[in-house]
Amino acid sequence: MIVLAGGQVLTAEGWVEADVTIDSGRVIEVGGAGASATIVDATGCLVGPGLVDLHTHLREPGQMWKEDIATGSAAAAAGGFTAVIAMPNTDPPIDSVEMALTVIERGREVGLVEVVPAGSLTAGRRGKSPAELESLHGLGIRLFTDDGDSVGDDALLRRIMGTLSDLPGSVLAQHAEAADLTSGGHLNEGEASRSTGIGGMPAEAEVEVVRRDLRLAEETGAGYHVQHVSAGMTLELIREAKQAGLAVTAEVTPHHLSFDESSVLGLDPNFKMYPPLRSEIDRKLLVEALRDGTIDAVATDHAPHAAAEKEAGFVAAPRGVIGLETAASAVWEAIGDRDLFFRCLSIAPALIAGLGHQGRVVAPGEPANLVVFDPAATWTCDKFQSKSANSPYLGRVMTGRVRATVCQGRLVYHDGRVIG
Repeated sequence: MIVLAGGQVLTAEGWVEADVTIDSGRVIEVGGAGASATIVDATGCLVGPGLVDLHTHLREPGQMWKEDIATGSAAAAAGGFTAVIAMPNTDPPIDSVEMALTVIERGREVGLVEVVPAGSLTAGRRGKSPAELESLHGLGIRLFTDDGDSVGDDALLRRIMGTLSDLPGSVLAQHAEAADLTSGGHLNEGEASRSTGIGGMPAEAEVEVVRRDLRLAEETGAGYHVQHVSAGMTLELIREAKQAGLAVTAEVTPHHLSFDESSVLGLDPNFKMYPPLRSEIDRKLLVEALRDGTIDAVATDHAPHAAAEKEAGFVAAPRGVIGLETAASAVWEAIGDRDLFFRCLSIAPALIAGLGHQGRVVAPGEPANLVVFDPAATWTCDKFQSKSANSPYLGRVMTGRVRATVCQGRLVYHDGRVIG
């Protein structure tokens, strides 16, 4: 038995100060403390549904020197996540039931958080023919993406959307990047490219793909999700689509809420990510879009790379940054709103991913997937559970910290320690 004692608890009736008692994998009481329990002091903390990440790169199989399911799960637990959606751009890709089961079973073996793979849209992620969409859906997978690449063939994408529209709960998640516009680019086309002389990536590369996709989504009725939105122009398209009644959702990363392209001017490879950090105007628009519901969720796009890879210099370094262990703090710093914090990091992503047992407010009988978050705590970002340390927050003093994570009724993280 576990008792989360004295926190502010998110319930169906709103926020209440109460103890939360957990036993046999479920919440059994809100408001009383059990005897002979493990006590987690939640005084001054927010207690709510465990965080859910729609966009995690665990690198297993194929690139396990960067990360693996064990270390990625530990990072997730330390970050307050009770479920992560593992992106399929592994080697080999997650484009079949066999590959999906490998990831699911390994996640269960590790046993720290729920690991749910996304399915590839195309076979081998080669953009030539559909992956095993129906079979993957039968396994329980609901999010499909070729993340890392856009599906460029309009006819193929329309065919895939048509298939997914017939598979209940399925969502096509698009990495919106027109490759012909970003070739040779490493940062934002704007102040960053002008100041550094390095090839830029225009916002239109994102906008062009989203515009095309929304037209196809309207034609087919498919559920459509925009990954890592970075540009203000994209937000207008998403707003219009939602107003028109399309089944459209969107995510933003913590780093696009925290930083703008000025952070890249020092050419620190830990600020190299795709889509790139854009203007300060774009950053402010992203924060506002999260507040007004245009953007539904925050997703980390946790993308680990080994130190030697990132130390190769800005142009040669791979794109991507880690984010599981800093997301809660970064989002809290950006918005400072407890309701929105849980809506965008837990409730909305669970709905998008079709994880009905995650992202649920605290109530007796509910699955005990919970996080204890201290909004006033300050800490220095200087070490990670992840194998990699390619974080734009490295060395930064951050406000708000995860104190404890409970997954499926087990205390898997508490005050700096992952509990295997």
